[in-house]
Amino acid sequence: MGEFTVLDLLDLDLKEHNYLQLTCLAGRSGLSRAISNAKISRPGLAFTGYFVDFSGSSIQLVGRSEQSYIDELEKKNQYEAIERFFGYHPPCIIFIGGYRPSEHFKELAEKTATSILVTPLESSIFSRRLYSMLDEVFAEEMTIHGVLVEVYGIGVLITGDSGVGKSETALELIERGHRLISDDTVKIRNVSGNYLVGMGENPLLAHHMEIRGIGIINLTNLFGVGAIREKKQIQLAVHLEAWDSSREYDRIGDSLTETYLGVTIPKIVLPVKPGRNVPLLIETAARNERLKKLGYYSSKEFDQSVLKWLESEAARKMYFNSDDIGEDGFDQ
Repeated sequence: MGEFTVLDLLDLDLKEHNYLQLTCLAGRSGLSRAISNAKISRPGLAFTGYFVDFSGSSIQLVGRSEQSYIDELEKKNQYEAIERFFGYHPPCIIFIGGYRPSEHFKELAEKTATSILVTPLESSIFSRRLYSMLDEVFAEEMTIHGVLVEVYGIGVLITGDSGVGKSETALELIERGHRLISDDTVKIRNVSGNYLVGMGENPLLAHHMEIRGIGIINLTNLFGVGAIREKKQIQLAVHLEAWDSSREYDRIGDSLTETYLGVTIPKIVLPVKPGRNVPLLIETAARNERLKKLGYYSSKEFDQSVLKWLESEAARKMYFNSDDIGEDGFDQ
């Protein structure tokens, strides 16, 4: 990810339909200042003059309590802690809950090129939204060669060697009513450290597809906007490979996994050969994954049924082979 600035935060806000409802009130010359991490600070202690462990590189949120204390300091003309606070050059200062800084506070912001943003949202709502947004912006990411589709609400990442049929499989899935997130390259982000989100490496090209023998096609024009989406959580990995008759493939549903950026997801390997309906198999795998999320495991149920059958069969054999059974079939 390139440098993320305060101006990027405002632009990102606009793309999300004014999600944070931010407005720049002062310090516009500081909009190019970089935001280097996803941390958020409440500078209450800093305004009292206590700067030990103060995180000056974080976005600073000023709410009701901080605003009240600033007002008290300014009434007494005690500006030392406030001026020292600006000396740390925080990325930006956000006044939440509809509060507004004083003229003196805005003058310090202009003098130090520190952007002051305001939002009418309350503290709890704004903090939750901002954390969620920054988690995604600063998430660890990687790009892989593959196709990402949404099948029955499950984000399915299809991988395999070039020419194995990934795009053709995705095209058939889209024809069946499923949705494409990205073809050929998929950018994966580890969000909040516990789940993966996939999207196109280039948003302008993500919904185009290369089909050998046809060329480049635009999925939006061919199938409509209902056939695409911008991003999706990755919940299942499907690896396509050419059928190898010498290899033993999974036949009972042993749990395979794949790990990306430290997050492990279920994985299946599908051998491809003429006559196999790979899109149908992926649909079935997606349905099965949804069942697993509801707590139903087909392979475990099959194992339990086999064990019950074996136990009952063994019990019958034990009974009929007992030495206590006479030739006439009655107990002696």
